Amino acid sequence: MLHPETSTELADIRKKAGRRRSIVFVAGNFNIVHPGHLRLLKFAADCGDYLVVGVTADPGYDWMLPAELRLEGVRAIGVVDHAFLLHDAPEDFIAALQPSVVVKGKEHEGADNPEKAVLDGYGGRLVFSSGEVAFSSLDLIKREFREFNPSSIVKPLDYPRRHRFELLELKNVLAGFPKLRVLVLGDLIVDEYIACDPLGLSQEDPTIVVTPVLRELFVGGAGIVAGHAAGMGAQVALLTVGGGDAMADFARERLASYNVDATILTDESRPTTTKQRFRAGNKTLLRVSHLKQHDVDADLQTRMLETIEHRLPSTDLVVFSDFNYGCLPTRLVEAIGQACRARGVPMVADSQSSSQVGDISRFAEMLLIKPTEREARLAMRDFDSGLVVLVEALREKARAKNVILTLAAEGLLVHAETGSAGTVVTDRLPAFNTAPKDAAGAGDSFFVCAALALAIGTDIWRSAYLASIAAACQVGRIGNIPVTARDIIRELDT
Repeated sequence: MLHPETSTELADIRKKAGRRRSIVFVAGNFNIVHPGHLRLLKFAADCGDYLVVGVTADPGYDWMLPAELRLEGVRAIGVVDHAFLLHDAPEDFIAALQPSVVVKGKEHEGADNPEKAVLDGYGGRLVFSSGEVAFSSLDLIKREFREFNPSSIVKPLDYPRRHRFELLELKNVLAGFPKLRVLVLGDLIVDEYIACDPLGLSQEDPTIVVTPVLRELFVGGAGIVAGHAAGMGAQVALLTVGGGDAMADFARERLASYNVDATILTDESRPTTTKQRFRAGNKTLLRVSHLKQHDVDADLQTRMLETIEHRLPSTDLVVFSDFNYGCLPTRLVEAIGQACRARGVPMVADSQSSSQVGDISRFAEMLLIKPTEREARLAMRDFDSGLVVLVEALREKARAKNVILTLAAEGLLVHAETGSAGTVVTDRLPAFNTAPKDAAGAGDSFFVCAALALAIGTDIWRSAYLASIAAACQVGRIGNIPVTARDIIRELDT
């Protein structure tokens, strides 16, 4: 008889792994995770598609740490897809799960292995770790940055039924992105992630002590918005402002690798905005921002407007990515808006408010605006009304065609004018990724994908759904890396 919690774990594993994926199973005590464990789990991950680890709940005398701490240590390892407390004998659990492969350490090869009889019964394989030693724990950290786990994405099916579309139709929307010529305007940010090993508490005062082991730089702000647009297939130009420093040089090089035609005007009065995140395990310990928030001067505004007016004849969509750090003063925004309307170029805007500063409604007559609830309330100075009342008031004030109100872990609210009669319809979508690793880039990837879809004539309902898939892919990994059309198609095919 299996433990009562085992049925829940089995159902969860099967749901996330899916029918087409090869499951690999490893069991152990994992008292203190050491390089030998990491080599074993890396080897196991390479033996299939979905690695499940059972951490022995009660290992008898052979334990040093409580079960929950041992489980937390295994879950922090990037190659592990699912870890749980194993209350049953490994062979009993294997008989119920029937993984394709079970991996054990090389030291068990000549011993009695009760799992083998069970595996032979249904055609599974017992494999012993190769003992390969060319492996660094830094590889696990780097995988956390580069890869996402699509098994944590759950796509709701009631929403497509309400709006009468099939998921595979959305591939046709993606196929239209390469014909778009996009101009992104806004604040450049460089995100610096510093992965640390926790050493414990200081003996002098209650301070967490860590040591840095890996530093990663990513382009953020309007830069990653441009990167996402290029990754999804559009032809992208970026106009922004940075300092005369190494971070601006890094951004130029990284944006070029994303196939973004970037113009970074130098403002000697400010550094390139840099945001540091110190992380340990899968948590952010501290954020440090290096920035100046004053408006760019009149000369820079003139140069920006001249550059934009030169590019508009060959532009299909203008994207405002505003972080309220001074790159887009209101006077400049109004002048750009007037020039775009004169040429019939659609505009979309995302204006993020990191403090009590920011007003998304100053971006008038947009095809799409995408505030958070807090940003909408700041713009309307309304902290009491319900969400539908709030978002309709914002839509009318900004004269926006579509408004998508993002609600963090609660998902989003889509509010749009539909049909020739001007009927306004509201609907909600939950967050698609049930286990996000880093929520920092969710809004940018969502905004870009929705904007591109609307720009080629897709309705707001399909645009919001496709954009939710893009955001779910983005938050499944750490750091700002452009979401690609391939990422989204892979999820649509799942």
